Amino acid sequence: MSGLEAAVEKMRAEGLGDAAVESFARQYERLREGETGTLAESEIEPVASLPDADELTAEADAELLDATVVIKLNGGLGTSMGMTKAKSLLEVKDGRTFLDLIAEQVLALREASGARIPLILMSSFATREDSLAALDAYDDLSAGLPPDFVQNKVPKIRQDTLEPVAWEADPSLEWAPPGHGDLYTALVTSGMLEALLDAGYRYAFVSNSDNLGAVLDRRILAWLASSGAPFLMEVADRTSSDRKGGHLARRKSDGGLVLREIAQTPDADVDAFQNTSRHKYFNTNTLWIDLRALRDLLSGSGVIDLPMIVNKKTVDPGDTSSTPVIQLETAMGAAIGVFEGAAALRVPRSRFVPVKTTNDLLSLRSDAYVIGDGRAVHLAAERHGVPPFVDLDSDHYKLVADFDARFPSGAPSLVACDALHVVGDVTFGADVVVRGEVTVEGVERVEDGAVLEG
Repeated sequence: MSGLEAAVEKMRAEGLGDAAVESFARQYERLREGETGTLAESEIEPVASLPDADELTAEADAELLDATVVIKLNGGLGTSMGMTKAKSLLEVKDGRTFLDLIAEQVLALREASGARIPLILMSSFATREDSLAALDAYDDLSAGLPPDFVQNKVPKIRQDTLEPVAWEADPSLEWAPPGHGDLYTALVTSGMLEALLDAGYRYAFVSNSDNLGAVLDRRILAWLASSGAPFLMEVADRTSSDRKGGHLARRKSDGGLVLREIAQTPDADVDAFQNTSRHKYFNTNTLWIDLRALRDLLSGSGVIDLPMIVNKKTVDPGDTSSTPVIQLETAMGAAIGVFEGAAALRVPRSRFVPVKTTNDLLSLRSDAYVIGDGRAVHLAAERHGVPPFVDLDSDHYKLVADFDARFPSGAPSLVACDALHVVGDVTFGADVVVRGEVTVEGVERVEDGAVLEG
């Protein structure tokens, strides 16, 4: 039995749908034929300029809003921060979790517009149960539709033989998430795409559950509908902190837009990839999709041929001596290169408030961020659009449990902070204020009410 046959058999035994199997099989064949999934600098050119969201004026009416669904990617466990449950259940602001704030944002928009606007989660097998239980506190967020659909999974492939790996110590480690590019296939295999179309929905607003700046903007929706674009990516200006994030470019072959991730970049082109003056726009992973156009694109196999990402790891991520494997992944933003007529829109940085580390979490929990109209989370006006820079000692603050133990009374005031560097094991008392650029080092405790000034 070939490696592909063994992998397909394994997926069938797991009950995965035809489209999920077909999507994996196509990527496997490309891998076996020697494709690397890379996109060379010589094949692309920078994007010079884009339409700007700040210049939009027309707003979507209630009828257009009534044809729109909010989808949040909710598959992450927050393992990099030591979490063992859905990352969206992490408390982030005023005692509320990501999911609480997302629910409140949708309900506020419903109340203001009178539109139905369902909230749907794309969960993983690991995050589904806890997330749905948390949303039980809110009445009919999904507006009569199923509240979620579950992303697929794919077998990890041995690097040496390209056969599905076996790992008796923990068979769950034999499987990997296929990347958020699985959104499109999972919409089909779950029946959610058909359910949305049957219920009269035309547009989907899609974003990460850990990005509380990504709220449904009525101006962007109106612009999308009037443009006729089947797919829209929100992009923001790249800074030095975004050098590793996927950037927008144009194919030299036909001028079409394309997304390039760092994992798709040849080693010789990494400097060009990270050149933020050359490639000015990064993908915020917030997308707008015409569901009818998606149905047409998926007709037949139910699969979109997205660029392949070859992610080389070990079968046990915590054991570098375990079997080397390949995880075949795709990025949902890569669909910008597949939809004919796809567009991109420059949006303000305020629509991108991700939490990837406890550094981000401290900023978000502090008074540098506020909850504004429509329950959107954004920087306080005093910040003038610039978040404080936070660098916590990873030996003591990387994991959420350790982080919480060192901020038992909550985050310090960072609204007037330019940068906070913490070196060593420091516990912060209540009502601490940080101003300017401050380094805290070699202090076991910062006392209640302390004012730290650079």
